[in-house]
Amino acid sequence: MPHADSSFVPPEITSKAEFWTHVHGQLQHLLAGQKHNWVTNLANASSLIYNSLLAFKPHFGSGERSVNWCGFYLTSSVFPKPRVIRNQSTVTTDENTLFLGPFCGKPACQSINVSPDRARGVCATAFTRRKTVLVPNVNEYPGHIACDGETNSEIVCPLILQNGNDRVVLGVLDLDCLVLAGFDEQDKLGLEAIANLIVKSCEW
Repeated sequence: MPHADSSFVPPEITSKAEFWTHVHGQLQHLLAGQKHNWVTNLANASSLIYNSLLAFKPHFGSGERSVNWCGFYLTSSVFPKPRVIRNQSTVTTDENTLFLGPFCGKPACQSINVSPDRARGVCATAFTRRKTVLVPNVNEYPGHIACDGETNSEIVCPLILQNGNDRVVLGVLDLDCLVLAGFDEQDKLGLEAIANLIVKSCEW
């Protein structure tokens, strides 16, 4: 099957539970044997989720209920280090900042502060609390970072790597929707399973 066809949603899929099970299975096939490169995996994951949601007309589609952004923010430690450093003797990392990773949608904020005293916004909350945050109305969320003024609801899932006894938060999976209350508990369960699959399918 051509890679692009993985975002096709069969018309018999009408419930969100069925939809997320389908997307999970499609993503599993895309990521199989690709552990060595998280950049390409996250690029394909964001594209698959985004385009599958556009094709899922019973609940999202490409109209007024569409998801207008889907992508990742990641800690600096997972990004490849520069091979050529101009006019600088060392490369610094900032573990208090999430940086924009692969995504689909309009241009977005390039960095998000997650330091304990300055963290704000839905992505920062999900990252620092290590749990999914579901926001029915972003305009009522304290400290919301408005990358796109058309967004009305949002869901953010942390990417958590189980490393022995440690739970390392690598970043977040972030989705925005044009309509109020665009996401619900079924979306939360589906996206958490996808976030878990992505973490396990990559070498970090």
